[in-house]
Amino acid sequence: MFKSGNVTVMVADLKKAVKFYVETLGLKLQHEMDGHFAQVEAPGLTIGLLHLAGEHGSQPGKSGSMSIGFEVQELESAIETLKSRGVEFLDSTEGKAAQLVHFNDPDGNTLYLICNR
Repeated sequence: MFKSGNVTVMVADLKKAVKFYVETLGLKLQHEMDGHFAQVEAPGLTIGLLHLAGEHGSQPGKSGSMSIGFEVQELESAIETLKSRGVEFLDSTEGKAAQLVHFNDPDGNTLYLICNR
C-alpha cells in the first residue's frame, strides 16, 4: 500500500534548521526551495523542514506530539560525535531491546538516537 514516507518539521529559522540537520546531524540535503522549505534525507527517512510565515498552521516546537528517531549501530560513538558538534542530550533510557538518548533540534523538536540490542 505505502511506497515511502516522510515527516515534516515546522521550523522558525530555515537556515538554522538546515545547518543543524545537515552539518550537525550529517544528513544529506536533497533540495531547498525559496527559503521556505528544505528536504533532508536519513537512511530510510525523508524529513521536510518547513518555515511558515504568518500565524496560520502549525508552529515550530510547540506541540510536543512528535519525535524523530535515528537508529545507530554504536550509541556511544554517535553521542560523542554529536556532542562534539554542540548537541546537548536530555536523557537516556535503557530497556531490554534498545537504548535511547533524547535531544532537541534548534526549535525544540524532540529527536532521539536508538541502538537496538
